[in-house]
Amino acid sequence: MSYLHAGLPKPMPRPDGLDSAYWEAAAQDVLKVQRCNACRGWQWGPEWICHRCLSDDVGFEAVAPTGRIYSYERVWHPVHPALQEQGPYLVALVELPQCDGIRMVGNLLGNPRQAVRIGAAAHAVFEHHADDDPAFTLVQWQLD
Repeated sequence: MSYLHAGLPKPMPRPDGLDSAYWEAAAQDVLKVQRCNACRGWQWGPEWICHRCLSDDVGFEAVAPTGRIYSYERVWHPVHPALQEQGPYLVALVELPQCDGIRMVGNLLGNPRQAVRIGAAAHAVFEHHADDDPAFTLVQWQLD
């Protein structure tokens, strides 16, 4: 099942290239997040400087595509006209404990009425859209 319905804007790297490493890695089934090369702190979403030490020496590192559910929402009302027939669906805020607890947002795959426990283990699922122009990959989440 594709979570990107026709009519929704397609995700793509920012024109300035800030998050290109994330998108390129996702296309290879790798999760990369930003890390400061000066203080070694993690951060998400991508920024030009480190939020901790203000260094501009930031890059991306591959991390285990695992985390835990920090919060979630079961969405019943469409937030975009292309989602009129989609609902409910789950959106999760997934915490990556191995990365200073940064949090990423994504769809939570599976039965939209499934029980979701805060703190439950989850892993990334890479949904490829290779036939789109330009091609892209969504990072989704699934309970373990």
